[in-house]
Amino acid sequence: MQLDANTLFMVTMQVEVILGLLLFFVWAQNFSKRALAWWGSAYLLRAVSIILLGLHGSVPDSLSIDFGNAVLFASFALTWSGARVFDQRSPEASLSLIGVAIWLVACRLPVFAAPEVRMLLGAGIATTYTWLTAYEFWRHRDEELVSRWPAILMLFAHGAMFLLRTPAGPLAQPAADDRIGMSGWLELLSLEGLLFTISIAFVLLAMAKERGESHHRVAARTDALTGIANRRGFLEQTTLTQRSADDHRPVAVLLFDLDNFKTINDRYGHPVGDRTLQLFAGVAKAQIGEAGTVGRWGGDEFIAVMFDTSREIAATVCERIQLAFEKAAADIDGRLVGATVSTGLAFSGGHGTFELPALLLQADQALYRAKEDGRNCIAIAIPEMRAAGSAESTPARVVMLHRRNAA
Repeated sequence: MQLDANTLFMVTMQVEVILGLLLFFVWAQNFSKRALAWWGSAYLLRAVSIILLGLHGSVPDSLSIDFGNAVLFASFALTWSGARVFDQRSPEASLSLIGVAIWLVACRLPVFAAPEVRMLLGAGIATTYTWLTAYEFWRHRDEELVSRWPAILMLFAHGAMFLLRTPAGPLAQPAADDRIGMSGWLELLSLEGLLFTISIAFVLLAMAKERGESHHRVAARTDALTGIANRRGFLEQTTLTQRSADDHRPVAVLLFDLDNFKTINDRYGHPVGDRTLQLFAGVAKAQIGEAGTVGRWGGDEFIAVMFDTSREIAATVCERIQLAFEKAAADIDGRLVGATVSTGLAFSGGHGTFELPALLLQADQALYRAKEDGRNCIAIAIPEMRAAGSAESTPARVVMLHRRNAA
């Protein structure tokens, strides 16, 4: 089968330009997606390399073949750099251009004058850049991006196809009569290259879109000030944990309220108040760790749920949180704030199905008692035994667990 080289180059160049501009257009809509700019530049640079390679026979080989392939390899380097930028890593521009430098130096050495040797070197450089890009995506596979996996597989396969080109003929070096004589094998390889160019662009766009949507979902469930779950996020996390857990495991609900928080805001200003909230969120998250879920319930109230725990362990965690927070909030930004927290604790005991609203009501009652009893202390709601056959809700007896009263 005979294909006109000029037509082939023209179509490929137009595809590269269109896809490059498409990536730049999407990037212009959200400049935070910097990887798209790198990938768009790679596509446009690849279009330039196609133009230079298409000038073979009309201009010196040093410009068309040598420099044209160097530009091609530079486009692969930009794609690799874009993958690093996508996963919040530095592009390492100097390292990414090593392959380009190797190619340009090799073109000046007599040992690389043979087309077969240049073909092997060029295929090795192209494969290295392509597999490095696949590796960058693979190393951050813990991020839940479904579109990451097609990109990894496509890049790995495409890099392997470069190696399969090596026994077929020189890299991007058309015949002098401007015609490309193509066997069925070479035709398949060329078709793979064109399809890869188109499909990987849309996979990269899908990755950027999926990343953006994931960030929006996280932002909708995260408290912007403290970085922990907001009320919506906390309820969703708790529901998911509850569904995957045994309904009869003991569960503790911890409700926290910062003491005299309005006074702190009025006396020291909202920046200190915000810092106080951040300190408590950090302390609570550090103390509870993997044993439960922590969230900001609203204003200066925080909530936590601990699954598969005992009342004694939950009470100990509450005490540790109070001690750690009192120490951390004694001096905030050079101001003797001395913030403390009151805690209400409710416990299911594992005797029935876990119902967050009921436990939350009991924890709120205990918290109210802690605030009334002097603050900076813990109150535990202990449900009374319900009479047999009674349909009424179980009342809770509140037991105070003092550490020390607030000043």
